[in-house]
Amino acid sequence: MAARRMVVIGGDAAGMSAASQARRLSGRGELEILAFERGHFTSYSACGIPYWVGGDVDGPDSLVARTPETHRGRGIDVRTRTEAIEIDPAGQRVLVRDLERPEVGGRWYDYDDLVIATGARPRRPAIPGIDAPGVHGVQTLDDGRALLDTLEGTRVERAVVVGAGYIGVEMAEALVRRGCRVTVLERGEQPMATLDPDMGRLVREAMTGMGIDTVTGAEVTEVMTGEDGRVRGVATTAGEYPAELVVLGLGVTPETALAHAAGLPLGESGGLLTDLVMRVRGQEHIWAGGDCVEVLHLVSGRTRHIPLGTHANKQGQVIGTNVGGGYATFPGVVGTAVSKVCDLEIARTGLLEAEAAAVGLRFVTVTTESTSRAGYYPGARPMTVKMLAERRTGRLLGTQIVGREGAGKRVDIAAVALTAGMTVAQVAALDLGYAPPFSPVWDPVQVAARQAAAQVRSAESA
Repeated sequence: MAARRMVVIGGDAAGMSAASQARRLSGRGELEILAFERGHFTSYSACGIPYWVGGDVDGPDSLVARTPETHRGRGIDVRTRTEAIEIDPAGQRVLVRDLERPEVGGRWYDYDDLVIATGARPRRPAIPGIDAPGVHGVQTLDDGRALLDTLEGTRVERAVVVGAGYIGVEMAEALVRRGCRVTVLERGEQPMATLDPDMGRLVREAMTGMGIDTVTGAEVTEVMTGEDGRVRGVATTAGEYPAELVVLGLGVTPETALAHAAGLPLGESGGLLTDLVMRVRGQEHIWAGGDCVEVLHLVSGRTRHIPLGTHANKQGQVIGTNVGGGYATFPGVVGTAVSKVCDLEIARTGLLEAEAAAVGLRFVTVTTESTSRAGYYPGARPMTVKMLAERRTGRLLGTQIVGREGAGKRVDIAAVALTAGMTVAQVAALDLGYAPPFSPVWDPVQVAARQAAAQVRSAESA
């Protein structure tokens, strides 16, 4: 009896987690695993690229969890620099080409189970000069290497970062650490659109204090180039900003062109739609995970595109378990994320005000000021916590935190509460750890929860 074949498109978190878990659960004679990756690396941390660029960590090898050789030694046939160019669901086959030998043409591979883990692609506005030398994205380790080549091979005094989301602010810090004068351009009202504008304002104030010039309300219209064709600046609706280096931090969109061409179902943001076991809807033999899928948001009840390595690894584990003969589900997410710029920690989970309003929720909000430790204990740092609660029920809807050391990971308290469907009164009553070096008597998250619970009671009686 011939072995079943599992074909994986994409060799990073979701794809290789799926392959590794399926291999653990299946004997080598029972399941053949073939993985195609168009880049040079597998199982790597793209989230570590800003810290590689900033000199905090070495790269690229230290950012690779498992090399292609490691996977091959475990019975997974990984083929780098190969690209899937067509999926035939009816025939259960994939057309693949060798990027190192494009003249050879494509070759079809049959599959019993197909895993689509194509990730996401950086947004690149269709403006003049966007492809000029000196303009870089930071999606892959190859991107990180190219950016460092520019920094090390060119005199870069001024850098422009386009976009002030997580990657944008992290790259701004990395470039400051490399001695560049950095300008961040953001078309929105404040940096960090993943926060409400009032919380984003705190991030902007901190960035300004760190010497990062942040320009909001600036729509990029052109990347200006010199006579040599290299970037020399960025033109926006707010003015022109000189630069020898431009980094694009405009976020990503699901890489689903291949899936779309195959007629597979996509959601509003263009991500693949799956069921709870991560099988593509309407398909018996096709699975998908990672940054190319949309996931259920447990608070809003809607599917959303939330590209994070944490989700990708968990979804890959679920896929691999199911392909390998077990059973697992991925229930959804609450939208937790954490980042930093220099010593400022930024975190959010659940819904923002605009997101809650968009799904028809009525809510109250509170914003509180506290400290990371008991106020009298050395090293106590200020922290701002914003909390949203459903107006009638008091159900926690979202939490945002901006502060210094000790602030960011406190968002995990709210993430657990959101997953459990807790009210703000229940959060305020949680038995959390206390000692002066770690927290005030009332943890900052519970301070916000107490005030939110009072707001709910006041709204009920009004």
